[in-house]
Amino acid sequence: MIVTESLSKRFPRVTALDRLSMDIGPGVTGLVGANGAGKSTLIKILLGLSPATEGRAEVLGLDVATKGAAIRERVGYMPEHDCLPPDVSATEFVVHMARMSGLPPTAARERTADTLRHVGLYEERYRPIGGYSTGMKQRVKLAQALVHDPQLVFLDEPTNGLDPVGRDDMLGLIRRVHTDFGISVLVTSHLLGELERTCDHVVVVDGGKLLRSSSTTDFTQNTTTLAIEVTDTDEHPDGTRALRDALHARGVTTDAGGGLPGAGHTLLLTAEGEDTYDLVRDLVAELGLGLVRMEQRRHHIAEVFRPDQARHQDTDTDGQRKEAVHHGG
Repeated sequence: MIVTESLSKRFPRVTALDRLSMDIGPGVTGLVGANGAGKSTLIKILLGLSPATEGRAEVLGLDVATKGAAIRERVGYMPEHDCLPPDVSATEFVVHMARMSGLPPTAARERTADTLRHVGLYEERYRPIGGYSTGMKQRVKLAQALVHDPQLVFLDEPTNGLDPVGRDDMLGLIRRVHTDFGISVLVTSHLLGELERTCDHVVVVDGGKLLRSSSTTDFTQNTTTLAIEVTDTDEHPDGTRALRDALHARGVTTDAGGGLPGAGHTLLLTAEGEDTYDLVRDLVAELGLGLVRMEQRRHHIAEVFRPDQARHQDTDTDGQRKEAVHHGG
């Protein structure tokens, strides 16, 4: 879908992209990096809206330097910034964008109705956009990116400004863009946990350079680290400490508390095969503690940025981080 080779973009005082080479296939791909990492600059180059300083790129087999118009016919774009006219309805705006993409009037109206229904705005489609909530405005932006039935869509920070429920709804819509319609997606975000749940593949950029590109499952594979949580008892008012001391007496090193406030009841230790599970089970039973959980911890995408802090992150019963992961650069 997308190929770049040594792609660079330099401004007078900053290098936005630095010899970026990557190959993105079909599906839902996340482009993650801190604010200022070069994500929006890359999208503008891929759309043929901004020339690269050096290197080359292709989108759907088309050279971005010479085929920008043809690329924009086949690609949808949801910009990060607020770009909606407040005094027109969602229907008027999306029909206009469909016409701009080359659809005839009747087809534009039909596609607009279908697309607004898909993004959940059908009942509100005749209201002026100026009266919409932030979440509704983001859905209008998504609708105009999809209305001309593109092969690929670029979604730049689509969850910006949304509350947790709105973010979950938007991420669900993004996933369905591919599963329901077969449209491939490149979605940017600085919220790492979002892409872990939504994307098949993740590309990590930092300072305009490629840090890593691999499938989401490679990022989030199980580790040999066990997360153990136990209950306290009258005999052992600090059950975690009692278990830790017992494990230390058997030569097992643990990381108590995970280094996070409120995570003091979790022990992290390295599993040395099945024997480690048996040892933990037997010691918990001997101490009379209740075993709340014992599970393999997972890698998180954030560890690409913060490997030194990775072992201090607690996880809940799904292996997901309890706190929102935000890499603000």
